[in-house]
Amino acid sequence: MDNRNLDKALEIYSCLITGQEVSRSNRETRELYEEFYSNAEVYEITTKLLKKLNLNMYEYNDSVYITAGEGNRVFGYTNDDMKRMLGLRLNKELYMVYFIIYMILLNFYQDSASFQVKEFIKPDEALNSVTEYLSALTADISIYSMDELVEESFKTIALLWDELPVVTSSDKEKNKASKASRTGYVKLTFNFLVSQKLFIENEERYYPTDRFKALAENYFEEYKGKIYSVLGGDKDA
Repeated sequence: MDNRNLDKALEIYSCLITGQEVSRSNRETRELYEEFYSNAEVYEITTKLLKKLNLNMYEYNDSVYITAGEGNRVFGYTNDDMKRMLGLRLNKELYMVYFIIYMILLNFYQDSASFQVKEFIKPDEALNSVTEYLSALTADISIYSMDELVEESFKTIALLWDELPVVTSSDKEKNKASKASRTGYVKLTFNFLVSQKLFIENEERYYPTDRFKALAENYFEEYKGKIYSVLGGDKDA
């Protein structure tokens, strides 16, 4: 193994693990991007290292991104980690955020074959999607025949959403991230997605980043709509 190639592979890994974009369009990492794809040994060392550390590599629009693999407790977030980051206390509150994230995802993609055609999403669109989907599923009593863990988590968030007002009583609180309203939960979720560099916000419009597109499109390829299937949808949809 060439020491230079090992150094380059470790440099690429260091950039990726610290959240930097290794991209052809990024002046700071362009050289590393070209090295990654033009040098077979650098590519092999980097991908092997990522695999050993249970990190998934995604490629999109001449850029490389990584995310923690399933069950990665070192580089990923546990439920307790997520609750601390979001200022939540109960599992049902966290499940609610997870569900909102998934509905935001479906506003851009239905499956791996669909184009990402929307330029942005507004909070009201996400709120309406969550309300519509939960209303449709809670009307079907068969959803509660799933295994105990999924049944409890889904039933809980459905009831939680049903009890929440759309907005709080104060106009000042309308766009505040909180657990006090449906609007607050949506804002809380978007704030998290922005902090993870998955969306950029401009005047209450949320634009997906290339990082979001890379993760979203590869989600459908890797998990084949697993979350959608768990929620009662057609696994082939």
